[in-house]
Amino acid sequence: MKPFIIQTHNLNFYFKDFKALSEVNLQVPQGSIFGFLGPNGAGKTTTIRILLDLFHAKPGEIELFGTNYNQSRNEILQRVGALIENPSIYKHLSGRQNLEIIRRMVSAPKSRIDEVLEIVRLRDNADKKAKNYSLGMCQRLGLAAALLTDPDLLILDEPTNGLDPSGIIEMRELIIRLNKEHGKTIFLSSHILSEIEKLATDVAIIDGGRILYQGKLDGLHGDAQSMELKIELDSTEDAANIIRSLNYTISEVNGRSINLPIERKSDIAKINKALVEAGVEVYGLQSSAETLESIFLNITKKLN
Repeated sequence: MKPFIIQTHNLNFYFKDFKALSEVNLQVPQGSIFGFLGPNGAGKTTTIRILLDLFHAKPGEIELFGTNYNQSRNEILQRVGALIENPSIYKHLSGRQNLEIIRRMVSAPKSRIDEVLEIVRLRDNADKKAKNYSLGMCQRLGLAAALLTDPDLLILDEPTNGLDPSGIIEMRELIIRLNKEHGKTIFLSSHILSEIEKLATDVAIIDGGRILYQGKLDGLHGDAQSMELKIELDSTEDAANIIRSLNYTISEVNGRSINLPIERKSDIAKINKALVEAGVEVYGLQSSAETLESIFLNITKKLN
């Protein structure tokens, strides 16, 4: 069994009287791509700030590399790189000059600049001013900065936020290479569930400051023991009201179809009967293995 590179022990955190995190126990295996999922306000950003010691946890509540921050803060932070949403970049300077400023701050060797530029595939554009970079290039420059100290752990908060499809693919491929070829453990917070599904080996779902699921991505699909039902019909509005009255959670209403997670095949007959008896014309019902998005919505019960 691989050791845990991040562990939290009954982590609690308050903003005055508001309890933002409650008994959070994270276990991030070394060498994993760990997907951290949750709706807005669930506690993801608060957790990340605690992991980076920007918010301070109580002694014993958090360990990185098996050590508490209060024991060896500087040594821990030297082994951690972070990219939090949009990186801070001096637009009037080149990519190389931006990295040089950060290199001096973290005391990395000068040769490391060309190494990280090669890793993030920015070497050909290193001497262009950052104001001429695309958003995807800026994100990769921010990731290059996070790699200057050659960290063992990368903490990435919404790294594909705002990127176009080609930028998302570039970032996805880069994250996989950093994990597979460079041996980085990656803690990845994202609301783009399809990206987590393509990247993560392990996941945790947080809502209301509590961890609702944690484990292997395959285990999440297995534990769900449910399917996704797609219903084609003549009136989605009437049908949606009927389905909700039966205490089902609708994941998507799209044109003349409704998607929702179900736990057993008998649910199909139950829903179909209720719709037909209410006079709704049902054109088709199709079930399939449940997607990560449907599982997420079913677990958090946030969408009604």
